[in-house]
Amino acid sequence: MSVSTPAANTLFAELPAVHPSSFAQWRALTGRIVHTMATKGELIVAVLTPLVVTVAFYLPLRYVMKVQGIDYAQYVMPIVVLQTMAMTMMSNAQLAAFEALTGLSTRLQTMPIGSLVPLLSRICAGLVRSIVSLIATVGYGYVIGFRFTGGWLQALAFCGFALTVGVVLTLGADALGSLTKNPEALSQALTLPILIFGMMSTGFVPEASFPSWVRPFARNQPISQFAQTLSDMAAGQLSWAGTWVSLAWLGGLAVFFLPLAVWASVRRS
Repeated sequence: MSVSTPAANTLFAELPAVHPSSFAQWRALTGRIVHTMATKGELIVAVLTPLVVTVAFYLPLRYVMKVQGIDYAQYVMPIVVLQTMAMTMMSNAQLAAFEALTGLSTRLQTMPIGSLVPLLSRICAGLVRSIVSLIATVGYGYVIGFRFTGGWLQALAFCGFALTVGVVLTLGADALGSLTKNPEALSQALTLPILIFGMMSTGFVPEASFPSWVRPFARNQPISQFAQTLSDMAAGQLSWAGTWVSLAWLGGLAVFFLPLAVWASVRRS
């Protein structure tokens, strides 16, 4: 043993010391996911999906709302934006489930990689997709008549708030994906709450259009509050009185989803 140790030390003496960088790891993993999205056509889908959603939501009700004196392009765009954020949420959930199913998550845990790096890379890649979808959605909105009438500061607030909602929802979806390891079942499970909270919100039709017994839910559920806040930002009517409920919902969801996503990502299966 006393003879082989100096020999081993001499053999590896010329090798450079390794200093793992969490930032470099995050950049590599995020780049891998974004590159996959670009080469597999997912970013094209991120551009086309908002077009389908915009047409599907705007055309059926625009004349009905026009009779009621409502500019439906201005009214419906916030919920269209939220629906596109939900699509990103579903994509991230499927990605997390796929990585857990194929064993990639377990493999990364055995390597000298920061424990939160895989989670952060998935969230950041999802944010890239959200930004692409948001730009496309706003562009389609301008085609049908949507406008930011409150100035560029509130337009930036509109975009920032929408992306923040998307990130918070993505955290919860990522946690579910890591835990279930079943992309197909997860997609089906997430579709139902998206439909329920979306269709039963005041983002599509005014509260008065709902039956009286369901109005309290339609008015106070988070998607309705988020849509109203986005509408206020687009119209330049942002105020604390009209925003604090949305911020409370967003903060509560973040407090719940963030620890869950961290635990689901770092746990040993």
